[in-house]
Amino acid sequence: MHAHLVFVTKFRHKMFTDRHPTRMKQIRRDACADLDTELIEFNGENNHVPLLVNFPPKVAVTRLVNSLKGVSSRRLRQEFPDLARHYYRANKLWSGSYFAASVGGAPLTIVKQYIEQQNRPG
Repeated sequence: MHAHLVFVTKFRHKMFTDRHPTRMKQIRRDACADLDTELIEFNGENNHVPLLVNFPPKVAVTRLVNSLKGVSSRRLRQEFPDLARHYYRANKLWSGSYFAASVGGAPLTIVKQYIEQQNRPG
């Protein structure tokens, strides 16, 4: 199964710069591997990140989302302490909400292209 996921930062703070997405992609790829899932595409803007994930039906979307958000939040806060100024009020990097859509109607190449075309923070 394929899912298009989008995570937004807490309070939609614009916290990511050009040095964060590369590390975030590797963190997400590792978290996916732990769940026997595959990160197909990833990109990020300064206040949200879209991704395309291939996962087996035995993995619940909520479990996948919680793992990806939890692991990335913990590791990014450890590796980039400067992000603390954005989440000091809530002590959270990500908003509690997320967007998830199954992908099947549109060809995967179209969804990948959409994610690739997101503006990287600069």
